[in-house]
Amino acid sequence: MEKITFITDEGEAAEFYVEEQTTIGGISYLLVSDSLDDEASAYIMKDVSPEGSSDGCYEMVEDDAELEAVSRVFREMMDDTLLI
Repeated sequence: MEKITFITDEGEAAEFYVEEQTTIGGISYLLVSDSLDDEASAYIMKDVSPEGSSDGCYEMVEDDAELEAVSRVFREMMDDTLLI
């Protein structure tokens, strides 16, 4: 599992594990967790990088409707992975 480091708006480093990724409507989303433990917290982040940027810029999804829709996609993806 890939571990990535995000830099917060305050300039602090935050490390997350990428559980899954997908693209919906041309927007890339990551499902990340804060640890490999069973009790880990999960977050959905979306790519808000400017067009043509070589650096990724992600922010947590906060819109309830968007969060529910993307969560549903990730749930289906994770269910499919568990069945294999």
